[in-house]
Amino acid sequence: MHVFVTGGTGLIGSAVVAELLGNGHTVLALARSDASALAVEAAGAETLRGGLADLDSLRAGAARADGVIHLAFGNDFSSAGAVAQAVAEESAALAALGEELTGSDRPLVTVSGTPYVPGRVSTEADPLPTEGPVGGRARAVTAVLGLASQGVRSTAVRMPRTVHNQGKGGFAGLLTDMARRTRVSGYPGDGAQRWPAVHALDAAVLFRLALELAPAGTSWHAVADEGDAVRDIAAVIGRRLELPVEAVPQETFGPLGPIFATDQPSSSTHTRKALGWEPTHPSLLEDLENIQP
Repeated sequence: MHVFVTGGTGLIGSAVVAELLGNGHTVLALARSDASALAVEAAGAETLRGGLADLDSLRAGAARADGVIHLAFGNDFSSAGAVAQAVAEESAALAALGEELTGSDRPLVTVSGTPYVPGRVSTEADPLPTEGPVGGRARAVTAVLGLASQGVRSTAVRMPRTVHNQGKGGFAGLLTDMARRTRVSGYPGDGAQRWPAVHALDAAVLFRLALELAPAGTSWHAVADEGDAVRDIAAVIGRRLELPVEAVPQETFGPLGPIFATDQPSSSTHTRKALGWEPTHPSLLEDLENIQP
């Protein structure tokens, strides 16, 4: 396929582009900056200049493609307003992509987070929570899945709290960044809450499989580690950075504090069985050993 990819130069996107190119697909990747364009071209993909807010560029990219993988999302989590703005921008982008693909039977693969279910491990059958700091994102993804009735082979790959590579990325990466800043490797609550995780290279394989194989209206879990205790994550970070490991107030983590404090393990049993996906790369705790002091 000729695949249009948004967010193709990020931690996940660069792995997805490489996975697609390595398996016989060609890629047209959205690039907002000169640096992103150079990275896309160096990987062997074609560039379409524009940002996520440029809806005309998104429609043009989708029109030229046999399928779309949407990965772009704003990375500013400094305030509730910044998160809301990123969610609104993505919602408009997904609506534009869906309109362009309506009636074509082409695949549209989008991304969300794994849901949390109080008291148990979440599965692919659980709905996304539509309340909270990123509830709008869940509503946008649900709308995309609804396009299955309008001739779009829409699917969602649900990502765990940490997508990592070489010790970087995801919620664990945010903990690392905060530890460097505050000189304490902190965690909210008692640290017993669990976060699922996946290596970016394993996640990339699942995005390709969803593009190639997933039926319309389906959701999949890119989960390799069902749930690591946050205090165990903080302990590795603290050891690697030679910093004390301590509980800190939930408010320390800003608008993501309530999410950071929630126990949210997740399963990928159905995904592995139905799509034949099997993670092979290092676990999160193993990969965090790559953090440099």
